[in-house]
Amino acid sequence: MPRFSVIVPAYQVQAYLPECLDSVLSQSWPDLELIAVDDCSPDACGAIIDEYAARDARVKPLHLAANRGLGPARNAGMAEATGDYLVFLDSDDTLTPDALRAVAGRLEETGDPDVLVFDYARTYWDGRTVRNQLAGRLDQQGPAPFRLADRPGLLGLLMVAWNKAYRREFVTRNGFRFPPGHYEDTPWTFPVLMTAGSLATLDRVCVHYRQRRRGSILGTTSRKHFDLFEQYDRVFAYVDGRPELARWKPELLRRMLDHHAVVFSRRDRLPRGSHGEYLRQARAQYRRHRVPGLRLEPRHVLVGLGLHRTFRTLRLAAAVRRRARRAGGRWARGLRTAVLRLHYRVQLCLPLRADRAVFTAHDGHGGDPAALEEAFRAHAPRVRTAWVVRPGQERTAPAGPRPLTPGTAACWTALARSRYLVADTGFGARTRKRPGQVFVQTGRGTPLAHTGLDLLELPAAARGTDFAELLRGVDQWDHVLSGNRHTTLIRERTHPGRYTTLEYGLPRNDVLQRATAADVARLRAELGVPRDAVAILYAPAHRAHLRTQRPPLDLGPLLRRLGPRFVVLARTHLPVRGTGIIDVSGHPDPAGLCLASDALLTDHAPVMFDYANLDRPVVLHTPDREAYEAVHGTYLDLRAFPPGPVVRGDEELADVFATGLWCGPRAAALRAAFRERFCPWDDGHAAERVVRRVVLGETDLPPVVPPGERTPAPAAGARVVPVAAPQPPDPLPVTESR
Repeated sequence: MPRFSVIVPAYQVQAYLPECLDSVLSQSWPDLELIAVDDCSPDACGAIIDEYAARDARVKPLHLAANRGLGPARNAGMAEATGDYLVFLDSDDTLTPDALRAVAGRLEETGDPDVLVFDYARTYWDGRTVRNQLAGRLDQQGPAPFRLADRPGLLGLLMVAWNKAYRREFVTRNGFRFPPGHYEDTPWTFPVLMTAGSLATLDRVCVHYRQRRRGSILGTTSRKHFDLFEQYDRVFAYVDGRPELARWKPELLRRMLDHHAVVFSRRDRLPRGSHGEYLRQARAQYRRHRVPGLRLEPRHVLVGLGLHRTFRTLRLAAAVRRRARRAGGRWARGLRTAVLRLHYRVQLCLPLRADRAVFTAHDGHGGDPAALEEAFRAHAPRVRTAWVVRPGQERTAPAGPRPLTPGTAACWTALARSRYLVADTGFGARTRKRPGQVFVQTGRGTPLAHTGLDLLELPAAARGTDFAELLRGVDQWDHVLSGNRHTTLIRERTHPGRYTTLEYGLPRNDVLQRATAADVARLRAELGVPRDAVAILYAPAHRAHLRTQRPPLDLGPLLRRLGPRFVVLARTHLPVRGTGIIDVSGHPDPAGLCLASDALLTDHAPVMFDYANLDRPVVLHTPDREAYEAVHGTYLDLRAFPPGPVVRGDEELADVFATGLWCGPRAAALRAAFRERFCPWDDGHAAERVVRRVVLGETDLPPVVPPGERTPAPAAGARVVPVAAPQPPDPLPVTESR
């Protein structure tokens, strides 16, 4: 008996069906059966299902003699199911990687409840992925399993069958089946949730809900939307036959009226001329199931009374009011912008303030600008600092400087009159650098992928870069920071200007040299890293040629191979979850993640240059090296000068970690040479040298400690030993080591 029976009805989805089936069969939890139901589809769905069944014994093909609709097709699949739990999946949607493993783990944690509710995300044709806005109702805090009365908010979730796992014995015992017609999920989901003796939630996106441009059943204009009346009659009939469920009738009535209001309001649902009839039927249904004394919202009252002309008039009035507000808002914003521009011009005419400095960073995390701001306060305390906090950066902005909101009078005043401007980006196209101001451009670390004018030949990586504006920004720079000769040579060619390059090291790496063992222990505890675990920081690069930034490495099989002693700090562009994975995608402190980890696993991300300062193992996993280099270009052949082992395949990567080669003598030698070349100035005093040179005007700067004589931050504390007996370390048996 398999753990899961995944039921996929298919009808006219030949373009999406293979991706759906692959998402199930590639799950890291293999204990499943896939029941693919061909609902007499006129396209190639039946043939596709048979092809998959021939390749994988877990696929059970089922061909219906006539088209019966989504509900009856699911019923046919349920009749063939043998798994402990039923999982429904629409044939144009997909399961996320490791979804069933996460579901299985949560079921075990909560004692095999009757129903487990998990989350979903909408995926759009343009690559966007938007998580369910009501995901907070799936919070796993608190006792579990529970009854619906303990968390009635679950009734407010999207009423679909495919965001839950159902214990098959519970479904069979209660005789739950899908009815025919549209909106078949409604008379299934409400009774199931109300009847379940035990419920649990999983706060994880397990399904990608495809939003098709055309072809959605519910987005088709048809009289079949009148099926909704019969479906809700089935729900109330179920409740009326069970007195213990009577308490749910008020909430069901509200949900029914909400649902009718949505169908009535959408232009793509009801045929022209049928709106009045629809509301008349809604009024009749409301009267059949009315709950005496129940207070309703205005829209519920209008639907319940069948006042379709009043309903539409009020909707039109609300739309006019919204448009008027938007027009008034545009006029007010235009006036405010004009006033602020005048204010900025006036401020530009006033004297500079030599004791003022303004900082900002493109991602709000701080990086080099934040390290410099701290050095300003330490070595030039007479200079008062401020930080431009862009929207969404409030939580990650440094706590020391005075916060400034872009577009406010205070921000324009600071930009016009502060002597020092420090950024790793620009302050905006409307900002003018006046005589006497000093602009310090920190850059964004050591470049690996092409940047600046080199992007002219790489349109995918350039992504609409305004090169004229880029050069106008370069003309404002006075000083540009560099961490090594490699950066200096590239920057001066790709960003040509009259600035002075300060090859003093990267201020953001000072903390990597100054951190103590207590700092490392605190960071690991905050992240939830077990005390004796080996923590691998996984940080892949952004890929401009991919719309969806899925990690190139499936972490689940790697961690299963390495065992429970290893954990992964996953700093990816899309959140990933699973056993042994700590998602740190939104963590505000990249340096803290480096300090908390025992090793770095990356591909083409420039974080490898910063991490080399720690003298901890670095492993490169580059399965798509050719594609990345073609799209982004690279300044360094990592095969010829790597910071550690370089592998391409997932199995090779697992071997490198399992055998201990990642932390062996050969890897240490590669790492030392890499650090000598790219971290010559990062001795913990880079920010101090910049402040002494730019602000204090000193030329006799503190001497640089050579890389071989430095004492980097203490190791994270885990005793690193190989999983299996290590092989001889030299030569390094990896695909591309030099």
